[in-house]
Amino acid sequence: MKRLPIACLAALAASCAGAAKAPRSPWAASNPDWVEPFTPFRVYEEIYFVGTRGLASYLIATPEGHFLIDGGLPENAPLIAKNIETLGFDVRDVRILLNSHAHFDHSGGLAALKEISGATMVASQGDRWALESGLVPGAEDDPAMAAPPVKVDRVISDGENLTLGGATLTARLTPGHTKGCTSWTMTAGDSEILFFCSATVAANRLAGPPQYEGIVADYRATFERTKPSRPDILLANHPLFFDMEERRARQVAGDANAFRDRESFPALMARLEAAFEKALAEHTAKAIEK
Repeated sequence: MKRLPIACLAALAASCAGAAKAPRSPWAASNPDWVEPFTPFRVYEEIYFVGTRGLASYLIATPEGHFLIDGGLPENAPLIAKNIETLGFDVRDVRILLNSHAHFDHSGGLAALKEISGATMVASQGDRWALESGLVPGAEDDPAMAAPPVKVDRVISDGENLTLGGATLTARLTPGHTKGCTSWTMTAGDSEILFFCSATVAANRLAGPPQYEGIVADYRATFERTKPSRPDILLANHPLFFDMEERRARQVAGDANAFRDRESFPALMARLEAAFEKALAEHTAKAIEK
């Protein structure tokens, strides 16, 4: 493992200067844990948590370079790089940048992280426009939803593999939350790992008019597609979705299987599907009233 040189930290500070000096996102004001530091740690095998208390980013470390999934808010980029350094790795060894979905709280730091690392940005076609424009389809005029644009170097398709240093990640398109919402699966040790995108409704409009055409069908297809899935370890872009802090506390206390739970993902999806159907009924009723 390589320590990050002082010169690299200085370069990172320069490349991320805009993010570091910019006012905090208006969303961070109401979600302070999104910018709150959290001690980085090894989750399992070559997988490391390098995000904040409220927004997850993951480093998958290999001898030939690393994957980095998600960049948090724009102002999170320097902290993510620092977390990578704290673990003994060099951010310049990140070879492939991945994104769960093109919302500012997960894509905001990608441009700065790409600049310092020189990594290849890989994303789905469905989210390519949003990443490269920095805008959210259906909310193009809302500055609070914008993120720094990042160029997509390679478009990934459903079921396509990315391999680096013996680690293989497979793209699983799970649209709805965004048009190109992408989950990632991999095998580490003797476990199947799922980095789940999202299936929350959040700020999306499901009707009157919908956030994007086909959004309801996409959500329902994702719920159906994921019903058979029971990964050994569920990791998500919001730590609360997999009880990260509670599991980390158990891990620190000596529980080597703290993150293993094959019932976690089915339980999460059942809750999200029920919430989706409730939101759809509400959005449809409001659209009819108009």
